[in-house]
Amino acid sequence: MEKKTPLYNKHLLYHGSMVPFAGYLMPVQYENGILHEHRLVRSKAGLFDVSHMGELILEGRDALANLQYLLTNDYRNLEIGKIRYGVLVKPNGTAVDDLLVYHLDENKYLLVVNASNTDKDEAWIRDHLEGSVTFSNFSDVIGQLAIQGPSSKAIMSKLCDTLPEEYYSFVNHVKVGGLDCLVSATGYTGEAGYEIYLPAKHTVSLFEKIMEAGADYGLEPCGLGARDTLRLEASMPLYGHELSEDITPLEAGLKMFVKLEKERFIAYEALATAPKRRRIGLKLTDRGIARENTPVYIGDRRVGTVTSGTMSPTLNEAVAMALIDADYLTQTEFELDVRGRKLHAVKVPMPFYKRKP
Repeated sequence: MEKKTPLYNKHLLYHGSMVPFAGYLMPVQYENGILHEHRLVRSKAGLFDVSHMGELILEGRDALANLQYLLTNDYRNLEIGKIRYGVLVKPNGTAVDDLLVYHLDENKYLLVVNASNTDKDEAWIRDHLEGSVTFSNFSDVIGQLAIQGPSSKAIMSKLCDTLPEEYYSFVNHVKVGGLDCLVSATGYTGEAGYEIYLPAKHTVSLFEKIMEAGADYGLEPCGLGARDTLRLEASMPLYGHELSEDITPLEAGLKMFVKLEKERFIAYEALATAPKRRRIGLKLTDRGIARENTPVYIGDRRVGTVTSGTMSPTLNEAVAMALIDADYLTQTEFELDVRGRKLHAVKVPMPFYKRKP
């Protein structure tokens, strides 16, 4: 049986279309639809319920050493109050999950993980912990909201005196509408915005306060559908699509987050070797949309597979991300087999969309 976030009844009140997702009942969209919500976030601001995400705490003298061993990135110079992306990997280099690491305090780190992987991540980390360290799962008692879009700062400034200024930084124990929260300058949409963590029991109250503060700015709740099209335009990987237990971060084009200059790293040997396939961006020049698992061809030779694809609401073009055999990375033109029809596509840089500063 699917779980419900603290905002379940609010989603119903706003006429959210509820669907099972990552073990929860979540709104895929509200009555104005995905396209409206997508454009709202690009032009004004949208409010997302992300309380389904997982929150894990790693604490102790050897917390950092365990992060260094299990994750691809290097956290030795991560300051308190800063955040760094990383991929939790197996010895063969494939991804258990991708996550954000928040440096909360000396020897104390918050790991924010994908909802569908929370239990798996916890088990994997527990099985590989070494030294003096404690590990806790707080996912069920933490609520999380994400406000995203150009108006986010103006809206949040009505409720909070102190906001993080730098991207991938956070402020902890700050009052938002009188509620004690952690506020981070992060998001999954390609827009400026904030993610706000607080005790689950106060999530409804915070949602109401933010919606009220955003009324003059056109703020509306947004669902999973817009969250996916927004992240795809920004070329952000989604676990289960661009990353998985069959896909390494190097294949996913995340080399900048793989640091091999560490004392110990679980996947050093696997990730020290050049990947045999890579993620690329594609734009369709023929009419149609290439979805996940669409085969990619050059002539009669299959050279890859689409991992995510959509009609970009911002660009008004069909775009896709695909894993391509490394031997064909210099190619600029491909054909995508969409239900037996070959559609022409060209290789384009990622991200497809990048917000103006």
